[in-house]
Amino acid sequence: MGSSASTPSRSERPIRIGIVVVGDDHPRACTGRRLLRRRLARSLAAGSARAVAGVLLDPYAERPLSPADRPRAERLGLVAVDCSWNRLSEAYARGTPASTSRPRVRRRLPMLLAGNPQHFGRLGELNTAEALAAALAVWGREAEARRLLEGFAGGEAFLAINRRRIERYRSAGSAEEVLRAERELFGGAEASGGS
Repeated sequence: MGSSASTPSRSERPIRIGIVVVGDDHPRACTGRRLLRRRLARSLAAGSARAVAGVLLDPYAERPLSPADRPRAERLGLVAVDCSWNRLSEAYARGTPASTSRPRVRRRLPMLLAGNPQHFGRLGELNTAEALAAALAVWGREAEARRLLEGFAGGEAFLAINRRRIERYRSAGSAEEVLRAERELFGGAEASGGS
């Protein structure tokens, strides 16, 4: 992940990040709220058109995120829903951008392992900061990904334990190639994204 592709040029602006906070996470443990407090993301209302204009991370989407999604995110942003893993299906049922409208681009993250202490090593159980950083890293924006993870326990571990996987997904040209990479990296494991 140390390639020149991971360093944005001076003309590249950071990708705008939006977070829909469902509000059922413990406030101290909520990585999404911490990103909002640090002004690394903006708060979006569930169901708003702005919340789904860019690329929405949706663990229930069939297509995985790939480098092909990067241009849309650069233009319109990246959005994550912040809620407790214990209540994820409830949150989507009661009204998040994925369930209350029809976004044109909903993507699940490619298969990765959590680096946060609560879910360390679990497949797909990423916190919001890890999920957003994963998308940025897959798009070759490693500096932005590292900035999001600063100050989070397990942030560096997340990138380290997934280095080979992220590099493989970054080299994929399409969602189909990401799916092929997942099969090679994980065999028959069930695909799931992070939130």
